Amino acid sequence: MRRLAALLAAGSLLLGLAACGSGDDSAASSSDTLKVGVSPVPHGEILKYVADNLAAAESLKLEIVEFNDYIQPNVALSEKQIDANYFQHIPYLDEEVAAKGYKFTALKPVHIEPLGVYSKTVKAIADVPAGGVVGIPNDPSNSGRALSLLAKNGLLTLKGGVGVKATEKDITANPKNLQFKALEAAQLPRSLEDTAISVINGNYAIETGLKPSTDALVLETGEDNPYANLVVVRAGGETDERIVKLEKLLHSAEVKKFIEDKYQGSVLAAS
Repeated sequence: MRRLAALLAAGSLLLGLAACGSGDDSAASSSDTLKVGVSPVPHGEILKYVADNLAAAESLKLEIVEFNDYIQPNVALSEKQIDANYFQHIPYLDEEVAAKGYKFTALKPVHIEPLGVYSKTVKAIADVPAGGVVGIPNDPSNSGRALSLLAKNGLLTLKGGVGVKATEKDITANPKNLQFKALEAAQLPRSLEDTAISVINGNYAIETGLKPSTDALVLETGEDNPYANLVVVRAGGETDERIVKLEKLLHSAEVKKFIEDKYQGSVLAAS
């Protein structure tokens, strides 16, 4: 009996060692997979196209992690839960770095999601009613961008030189006495029932079934647009071979054509 017990114990030990070895191999292979945090649309769709159609040729394994706000992707990147994120533009990244001290590196612009003005009731920008409620994003980079778009289309006047850094305090003329309602960007499409117009980020417009190129009363252009979305990594991550491969694919002719064909002007490939 003692001999049998010893043999069983030895067998258990061997199985335990085999299991440990298997776990180590799995961990090593998982480190070959590039984990990228994205907004579902269009970033997740673009990355899925890369994963399904282009990544194998570069021996690149991708794991796409979706986030539904603009806060968590940078938190996850900082805490090393993901290897990169793809959801933001430089003005927003600059704000995040200034506020939270992230040590991040931004890579080459991939696409632009034009900010647009939408309404359930107003058919033309000139017809916005006096005293109308205007929904705008509540984060500083996009709220200034929204006010600048409204100013370019004659609804208000801003102090000279403030541009996309404008705040409501920079409004020098508001002839229609518009009332501004700042909301989290993701909430703006749902605000359309309660506002005369809302200025909505392209990704959230598309996610909720709006087509920016046809549904927006006015839309940003891609020309000299500083709001191109791009991949962001922790400082030093830009030399990671997996990141280098991803960047090559995201800036390929195939991805540019995918963006043009799928989004029909609602998302613009960055030059």
